Order: sequence, then structure tokens, then C-alpha cells
Amino acid sequence: IREANNRRDSESEESEEENSAEINIVRMFSRRFQLSVPKLASGRRVVQDLLSDLLQVSHSLFSDSFFPVLEPVIGVGSACEGWSPHKEEDVVYCMFVPLKPPRGHAFHLEPDTMGEMPQTSMRVRVELVCTCTGEEPDENMLCFLHDSAEELKRNQVASLLHTLCTGPYLDGEKIALWFQTFVISAWSVVPQSRHYSMKVLPSCRSCKMKLMKASGRSLFVEMVFSVQQGDSDIFLSSQPTEAQFPPSTTWLESYAVAEAKFFKHVATQAPPRSCHLKCLRLCARLLEGSGLSIYALKTTVMHLLTLIPLSEWQHRYLLMRVDDIMRYLHCCLEEKCLKHFFFENEDMPNEISLPPAFQGAQPLNLFHHLAQDPAAQTEALKEFDKL
Repeated sequence: IREANNRRDSESEESEEENSAEINIVRMFSRRFQLSVPKLASGRRVVQDLLSDLLQVSHSLFSDSFFPVLEPVIGVGSACEGWSPHKEEDVVYCMFVPLKPPRGHAFHLEPDTMGEMPQTSMRVRVELVCTCTGEEPDENMLCFLHDSAEELKRNQVASLLHTLCTGPYLDGEKIALWFQTFVISAWSVVPQSRHYSMKVLPSCRSCKMKLMKASGRSLFVEMVFSVQQGDSDIFLSSQPTEAQFPPSTTWLESYAVAEAKFFKHVATQAPPRSCHLKCLRLCARLLEGSGLSIYALKTTVMHLLTLIPLSEWQHRYLLMRVDDIMRYLHCCLEEKCLKHFFFENEDMPNEISLPPAFQGAQPLNLFHHLAQDPAAQTEALKEFDKL
């Protein structure tokens, strides 16, 4: 009995030492990688309030025109999801601005067969529709299809086809320039102009803004124009990635809204002080310079959040979850396969709405390039092992 008690005491001391060592490691990581999440929530609220006010101005200003209807913004990306790996002064708040067709117009999504893009790409064809018939015809509006060209020219502003389209297709560059011009002219009438000075930054297919307070603090905002695919959470984005720069009438499929919705779902189900966002932030900092994309990391964490019970993401398990994430990534590198999260995923939360075509589609492999290039895989594994 005495020996058994001594053994238990020894094990207890070892356990306490391990816990103490683990706590010290977490503290060290926190200092080294600045794990305290910056004031993302307050910054996000400022940005959302600003854009809400700007859109209100746009609705009153363009009510008699036929520019796209600007829908309420949707926060996407790491800053809006709550885990940005950047320092507070470098954070960019990305907001999708969904576009709806104005009166007398309809949007039709067509596969883009002109270019060879690795990402699904489409064009948004704008079609004129009859407004002189129907259940509630607009008596104050001429019909683009049935009224004469002379009468339209004399009594009605130009259709969307003649302003922000190239041919019959919605043009991302023209929309960006139109909106940037609007922001500059409307800034003085929004309440935020009393607290911030504003500068529109150069951008071909989005609207980037720098908001500056008198104290010197800055907020960076990027508004990306988007078109929803049906009623789903998958959108077409005007903004290409750095590696892709398609024609201005090509819109790329984006999963950013579905991803933001997934993290909101996790937040409602996870235990208090869940460490999943801190794990993302920490691993993103660890992977800096490794050649692995942040999107591959984010996809890995989303997979693990559906594979590991959310109760196991409490803060005291942070190091275990970081280890799981890095091991999962390593296995995917070895197998040259990391499946896209939104294709053929049986663990998808019901709240996320996907296009029907996603259910039968072949899962995308985010490491497809490694499968085609053995030398690239060898280099990726070598870089990863250095971590």
C-alpha cells in the first residue's frame, strides 16, 4: 500500500510538472506570436456601420438610375472571422458587397469558356426584361424593350448595359471605378467623416479605403463586389487572387461567405474560451515562410473542427490541437491531397447552403499541384519539417 501511495504521489508530481511546463509553453507562444487577438470585433463594427451608412446614401442617390442594387455587406476573411494573423495595424477588413440587378434587368450566370482559370470562373450576362406588363408595372419607368429608342434617350437614364458592362457582361473594373468615385463624393455626408479622414487606395476591381483617426490609428477596408449563386452561400467575386488576373468580365467563384458562416456556426457550438481561432492564428504565424498557403491551413482547421468534438477545443487543449493541425497538414503533404472543405463533405453544417451541383461534384484537391510536381512536394515536405 505504501509503495502504491508513493507511486501515485510521484505520478501526481510528474503530472503537475507537465501541466506547469505546458502552461509555460502556451505563455511563451503567446508572447512570441502575439496570440492576443487584436480588437477585431470593435474594428469590424466600425467598418460595418460605415458601409451601412454609405449604402444608405447610395440607395437614395441612385434610386432613379439603373446601376446595380447594393445589398447589405457581408464580412469575410480572417479579420471578420476573428483570427487574423496580422498585427492590428496591418489588418484588412474585407467585406463582400452583393450586387442585385436593377429594375428592368436580370443577371444570368454563364460558365467562362474564354480563359483557362484553375478556379471556377463565370461571366454575369445582363439582360433587359419587360417592365410595361406584369402584376405591378412601374408607371414611372419606360420599358427598355418596348419603348422607342428616342423616347428612352429623351426621358430615361441609360440602362446598366450602357454604363457598367462590356458587351452584355457585367464589368468588375467599371463597377470598382464607379463605386470608388461614389465613395469619394459621398464621404462628407456620412457620420464617420467627423471622426475619420478617408483615402481611397488604388485598386482595379475592388474599393480599398484607409480610415485615419486624429490619434494616428488606421483602419483598412476592402469592399469586394459579388454576385450570389442562386440562394446559396457561394458567390462570384470581382476580385481575383494575386496569382490570377482574368479579364474584367470574368468573376471567380468564392467560398468566403460560406467559410465565414461556418466559423459563426462553430462559435455558437464551441465551449467558452474555445482555442480554435487561437490555433489558426498561431499556426499561421508558424507557417510564415514555409510556402504553404494560409488557405490550406484554414481548410485543415475546418476539417478538424468537424472531426474532433468541439468540447475538445477548450483552451487547455491548445497545444494538442496545434499538434493535430500540424500532423494533419503533414499527412496531406505526404499524400499530396487536401480535399476542399465544401465538396462532398458529409459533415457540413445544415446552416450552410451550397449549390446543388456541389453534391455530385468531384472534390477539389488543394494540393493537386504537388501531385503533378514531385520536386515541389519534396521541397514542401522539407520546408515543413524545418518547423
